[in-house]
Amino acid sequence: MDQAFANQIAGYSLTTAEILYRFPDHRELLQSYIWQDFDLAPRFPKLSEFLDFWNANLEGPLYRVRVAHKTLISPTEFSFVDGELQVH
Repeated sequence: MDQAFANQIAGYSLTTAEILYRFPDHRELLQSYIWQDFDLAPRFPKLSEFLDFWNANLEGPLYRVRVAHKTLISPTEFSFVDGELQVH
């Protein structure tokens, strides 16, 4: 079995974070960085690990982090439609 598929069954979801940070030399300017990986909502341990790495090793201080996630494997939507279809 594919490990990515097994992780999705275990509850991992596609997580996207928009990270706004300040330039090290020009603190009044903001730059955007997009991070994306499979992570566990609502704690997001991989994202937290990445942000800890950022704070420890990079000079651009974080300004804002916005997170979105989407479960890729979920129950399907099913709706009944009035009518009948006959196949001969």
